[in-house]
Formats: sequence, C-alpha cells, structure tokens
Amino acid sequence: MPAQIDFKELHWLLDIVQCLDVGVVVLDRQYRIEVWNSFMENHSGFGPDRVHGKNLFELFPEIDRNWFRRKMDTVLQLGTRAFSLWEQRPYLIRFENYRPITGEEDFMYQNLTLLPLAAAGGQVERVCLVITDMTEVARLKRRLAENGTS
Repeated sequence: MPAQIDFKELHWLLDIVQCLDVGVVVLDRQYRIEVWNSFMENHSGFGPDRVHGKNLFELFPEIDRNWFRRKMDTVLQLGTRAFSLWEQRPYLIRFENYRPITGEEDFMYQNLTLLPLAAAGGQVERVCLVITDMTEVARLKRRLAENGTS
C-alpha cells in the first residue's frame, strides 16, 4: 500500500528546500526545470515562474552541454550520485560573486552534486542538482598559493 502524502509535512519540506543556502534544481530527462529554489532565483535573477518547464541549456547557454549530458546520463542510467568540484570545473552556471566587500573573484565558484530521483516504480526519472557556493574557499586557496604557502 503506497504511503499517504501528509500535506502539512510536504509544506515544511518545501520550506526547507527554499531556505537552504545552496542551489536546488530538479531536472527531468529532457533537461527541463521542475524545481528552482530561492538560492537559484537570487543568484540568477530568474523566478520559478520564468524557469519552470524551460530547458536548462536554453536559459544558461554557458553550460558545457556535452560534459553536463555525460554527467546526467550517468546518474540516470546507474542511479548513483555524481560530483564536480570547483577545482575541476569552476562553475556550472556563471553567477556573479555576490560578496562585494571581500569579492576578489568575478564569479561564484561552485561544487555540484547530481542526485538520482527515482519514481514510485524505481526508475530514475529526474535528477536533483545541488549547487554549493565555494567562492570563499577558492579565494583563500588562491591567496595561499600566491603567498607560496600551499
């Protein structure tokens, strides 16, 4: 018997997703956006109503399509997580650095996690992207390297 959805519980779970200080995006198999949290809205300037159902590559042409498709295809086929660290690839989506006082960097360095999201039947139908701002870590690491202490 399938579990009943508790809409009160669903409401606070959605609140958590909106309040996280990481980007949360859910894509279907055609790279269409289904979930877009407030972190993504704040850094992209695009509200959920503007991006819902839109293709990620059309909204963000700077994304390396071949690289990202390989990553996402692996997650969809194997049902396992995939990662990309800022040291390997500085960002998925080029967001401006939003720290004007310490903002020595032109853009936000990002770690990316791709999580498989299975449907009720067990088949992975969607992928959740978690984008973590690593700009401060990148700035400090660069500063240490410039000072010869890395």
